[in-house]
Amino acid sequence: MSPARMEKLESALRTVLAYNEAYNRQDVPGMLQHLSEDCIFDEPDPPPQGRRLQGQEALVIFIQDHFARYPQAHLHIEEAYGMGLHCVLRWQREWQDAAGVKQHLRGVDIFKFKDGLICEKFSYVKG
Repeated sequence: MSPARMEKLESALRTVLAYNEAYNRQDVPGMLQHLSEDCIFDEPDPPPQGRRLQGQEALVIFIQDHFARYPQAHLHIEEAYGMGLHCVLRWQREWQDAAGVKQHLRGVDIFKFKDGLICEKFSYVKG
């Protein structure tokens, strides 16, 4: 693999890790700095088909709603790897429900990049 191609792969992984760190801080502006203006999120909720969101304005509303529903949400990375302009993240999200009971969910995100930013995030969950 050429050094230039390796740099793109490493850059994609660094971007996903930085995005995840911002998620764990519930730092919406920090998350947005890693997303393209026209970024697409393909989310698994509501089941069974989920929904597709596009553009930072729609994503801000979605992310803020997500943090309101899961105020203690924390994403633990189980595995991350890159393939060209794509990156795959296997994760476990933990939070407490309204009764204070600890919950968790496992899933996979597939990221696509354009100009060094996340332009697509497709999420799949187990369960």
